[in-house]
Amino acid sequence: MSHTPQKHRVRRIVFITIGAVAGVLGLGLGAILIVGGVFVPATYLQPWNVTYYQQSTDARMQVVAHAVLAPSGHNMQPWNVVLDTADASVLYLYADPSRLTPAVDPDSRQTVVSQGAFLAYLRVAAEELGYSASFELFPDGSYDETDLKKSMSQRPVARVTLAKDPSVATEDYSSLFISDTNRAPYTAAPLTRAQTEALTALADNSAARLSILSDKQDMTTLGAFGVEGTLIETQYPAATAESAAVFHGTEQAKNEARSGFAVEGQGTTGFKKYFLQGLITAFPALNDDTAGARNAIALTDAGVHNTAAYGLISTPANTRTEQVEAGILYAQFSLHARTLGLVMQPLSQVLQEYPTMAVPYAAIHAEYAPEGQTIQMLVRVGTPTIEYPVSMRRDVTSLLRTP
Repeated sequence: MSHTPQKHRVRRIVFITIGAVAGVLGLGLGAILIVGGVFVPATYLQPWNVTYYQQSTDARMQVVAHAVLAPSGHNMQPWNVVLDTADASVLYLYADPSRLTPAVDPDSRQTVVSQGAFLAYLRVAAEELGYSASFELFPDGSYDETDLKKSMSQRPVARVTLAKDPSVATEDYSSLFISDTNRAPYTAAPLTRAQTEALTALADNSAARLSILSDKQDMTTLGAFGVEGTLIETQYPAATAESAAVFHGTEQAKNEARSGFAVEGQGTTGFKKYFLQGLITAFPALNDDTAGARNAIALTDAGVHNTAAYGLISTPANTRTEQVEAGILYAQFSLHARTLGLVMQPLSQVLQEYPTMAVPYAAIHAEYAPEGQTIQMLVRVGTPTIEYPVSMRRDVTSLLRTP
């Protein structure tokens, strides 16, 4: 009994110590979450709202407000739009030369493919709103490749004409609002025959070709190409520097940039997203090139071992028009796959045209494009295990350019 007061004092000291440690940890966690932007409104996600397009009464801007959700290389969203002042049914799509990624896309092929993706999304939106959308590609002629940036600014990729058409319809409108890329492992379920036939039929009226491959040898070969391409890209200093320059680690930075990469690309959501953003802001070494490479390779490796099939999109040659057509087909493929309950992830690093990628680039073309075709896209396809978060999108008005 004589020791009871001393025991109580010891217990109080222990409880006070635990409480103090917990308080410090709580304050630290709170600080990290605040740095990560837990209280910052995510304005960069506004275009994903299904009513976002209604801010404009101009049908052209309404369809463009949907098209900004399209996928693009490095999520750069390299699109400019000019509204025809003489014809309220016409708009012009231009590539934005200020949003190129020359390290991984030295020929701007992916940028032009991204133009096609924009057009495919625009057409689906138009059909949902009761319009047909017709495209005249490169109405002023193709680019002057000797002065590409200037030519991109001067020559439109497409002249788009909208026409009221009550007969048009689309199955894929709701798929516009689902993330175009899912890097998570997929289930073991194979694509059904009906799914495969519905997807391959999308290429029937395209200048591009779509192949869906799922036999064991193709799965092994294409999976290996996916991993090799990722490994090479992570070891290419110009590519890693380019990616780092467009990575945005806080909500504030994402609201300002509204394009490029963020932690959502790894599937990170909720409080974990804010925590991770706070950590890499406070301790940048956690997201250095080594850590980024390790993450990218691990994600790709897990992905290729958990997928049902691969899709290859190719064109007879590699003209700018064919690149746009490949982008249209890719976006149609991606959208309709989501309508059918499937998801996909591009693994197109192996198709990039810089020197250190030359050997696997030649190898995949020798294997899958032996008659001189150009493979424009390589994707993995399957049934999702998780819903992937959507990524940053520009405000639609930022795409507008004066004539």
